[in-house]
Amino acid sequence: MQCLFEYLERSAKTWPGKTAFTDGESSLTFAETLSAAQSIGQALSHRYNREPIAVLMERSPQMIAAFFGVLHANCFYVPLDREMSNYRIRAILQQCEPKALIFDSATKGLAEELGFPGETLDYANISHNNPATQAIIKSDFAIDTDIAYIVYTSGSTGTPKGVAASHSNVIGYIDALSDILGADSQTVFGSQTPLYVDACLKEVYTTIKTGATTVLIPKKLFSQPVRLVEFLNAHKINTVCWVVSALTMISGFGTLDKLKPEFLHTVAFGSEVFQLPQFKLWREALPNARFINLYGPTETTGMCCHFEVKGVPETVIPIGKPFPNTDVFLVKDGKRVTEADVEGELYVRGSRVAAGYYRDTIRTSESFVQNPLHNDYPEIVYRTGDIAKYDGSGNLLYISRLDHQIKHMGYRIELAEIEAAASRAPGVAAVCCVYDKDRDRLSLYFTGQAEAKAVSKLLKGDLPRYMAPQSVVRLDEMPLTANGKTDRVRLLKECAKPDNIKNLA
Repeated sequence: MQCLFEYLERSAKTWPGKTAFTDGESSLTFAETLSAAQSIGQALSHRYNREPIAVLMERSPQMIAAFFGVLHANCFYVPLDREMSNYRIRAILQQCEPKALIFDSATKGLAEELGFPGETLDYANISHNNPATQAIIKSDFAIDTDIAYIVYTSGSTGTPKGVAASHSNVIGYIDALSDILGADSQTVFGSQTPLYVDACLKEVYTTIKTGATTVLIPKKLFSQPVRLVEFLNAHKINTVCWVVSALTMISGFGTLDKLKPEFLHTVAFGSEVFQLPQFKLWREALPNARFINLYGPTETTGMCCHFEVKGVPETVIPIGKPFPNTDVFLVKDGKRVTEADVEGELYVRGSRVAAGYYRDTIRTSESFVQNPLHNDYPEIVYRTGDIAKYDGSGNLLYISRLDHQIKHMGYRIELAEIEAAASRAPGVAAVCCVYDKDRDRLSLYFTGQAEAKAVSKLLKGDLPRYMAPQSVVRLDEMPLTANGKTDRVRLLKECAKPDNIKNLA
């Protein structure tokens, strides 16, 4: 396998009439996805080759077909969404300068408003041509090192960073992930994330590889836990790969006591620490399900470590061991850490390390670096900025981000340690601690049924005085980023303003 489009061709031949993607209202079978992609590829292939093509569409099965249409033309797609601010969309378009932009009926007005200088293409017009008339299939000329997509992450300077991943990056990832999840043609994924973040790779490409089905879950349901579980049951969803905040939104409000996801047998989670009190609620509700912790940054093409949880751990859930054909190692003072309980910075090497940041050599050189353990030959590895250590069984334990280690009242503090303490309070669901450096102030925010005074009292009893937050605030909902992670930046900016605290949700 050298091109991602080959997955779709093979699956459309094996399962032509089977539903590949659905959002509950519209659906595409594997054969229909292939046909639409071939038509789109035909519309693009005569003018573009190995160039970026923006896809600005509603989150839908059709948007996924557009991705494969771009790949069919031997180009690479740049996924966008109207959930993004116009400012961010413009910044991305300016940075990568795509040659064309595909829109649909829901985004037509936005496409016109953006004043895109390149060619604009209506999905409805280009997805129904006759692929049989196509003279050349560009995907036949793709090689595995060609770029498949550019996904944009937030940059510390305010300028989005475009992570460029190749066909081989994704193929290696999905081949390993499919085995770890045990995915096959009977798998029904419930997709939580937007299609413009890398987290959607887990469902989209595993579906194309294995003949599974992906159900795109409406975003609004992730603030309505009972209706969300009802949706899971109605669509017989048996596998989810969600951020932890999506799971704790269900368990933290007692939903599992009333209604359980009756078909769910595989629960993969990641991106944040799954606090043990909330994990225990899920384990009790689904005693026979598999629970798999996944870890990995966008720059390593999705996840790169995994750990299947047996029972309920006594302390923290490890991020485990590397995916096949991937080396995840710790470095401290320029040397590789091999012993247990010694913290080091986490690096990743292997064929799944992305090509770098698109048209951004400076930030690429800062994060995609020569292997710090040798200078014998060029070997680019990814420096994650995460701190971890090994336990006694050789599993990696995530500690914190480098930028989440702060100095307060003269002491070095891990914000994750404060969050772990707060999560032990009865009635606490999601939790986040932020540090306002300008005011030298620790603030803790949580959701759930607990009272702020009770959480504050617990923290003062369990933590040293210098670690106790100066303010503890209960929120109706935790603010989240586009891919469902806790929005620490928003908490830090907005929660410093007392009048805005209740408006964060």
